[in-house]
Amino acid sequence: MNQQTFSRRPVDNSSIPNVIFILLIINGLAFAVQQLAQLDQFLYLNFALWPLASTFPSFMQWQLLTYGFLHGRLMHIAFNMFMLWMFGRELELVYGPRRFIAYYQTCVVGAGLVQLIVAATQGGIYPTVGASGGVFGLLLLFGMTFPNRMIMLLFPPVPMKAKYMVIVFGLLERYRGVSGRSPGIANFAHLGGMLYGFIMIQRWKSAARR
Repeated sequence: MNQQTFSRRPVDNSSIPNVIFILLIINGLAFAVQQLAQLDQFLYLNFALWPLASTFPSFMQWQLLTYGFLHGRLMHIAFNMFMLWMFGRELELVYGPRRFIAYYQTCVVGAGLVQLIVAATQGGIYPTVGASGGVFGLLLLFGMTFPNRMIMLLFPPVPMKAKYMVIVFGLLERYRGVSGRSPGIANFAHLGGMLYGFIMIQRWKSAARR
């Protein structure tokens, strides 16, 4: 990655980049199909991320990617898609569609791998869904690309530099995961998305120095 990659470029925010648009459409269509009871059950049984110890439904390799297109509730998908649009559209324009989608998918899969480990240690048999792992990876990339960009948080509505926002979100997810005060939320998967995103960013930097 060259020096310009992590610097701010003029970006036209008047339109939605292609990959972001496609991701929004796929997630929206998947959620619409989930509203049909029989199809919702079919999608969960086959495309949600099931633990390795689960016998039925059983874990399948493709679930490491497909779980990121399913969501549990309206607020779940609304928050994730808002974050995807808010941080992803500028990142896609900066890094290009191929690198952007490769990064996003890596974060989704990485978050899924971490969740499999957590589920194996906790012994629970429950599915995981949601694009949060990819979204948290984008949050990290945004903070490293535009570290001094001021961001207005929703809750609480406090302005904060992007680099500090990443730290706050990361620490908050770690606290929630360790304390167990957020049942039903895969906090460690969120951290897994950030971890795999960080690894990929370091690989980009290493490749640029060769």
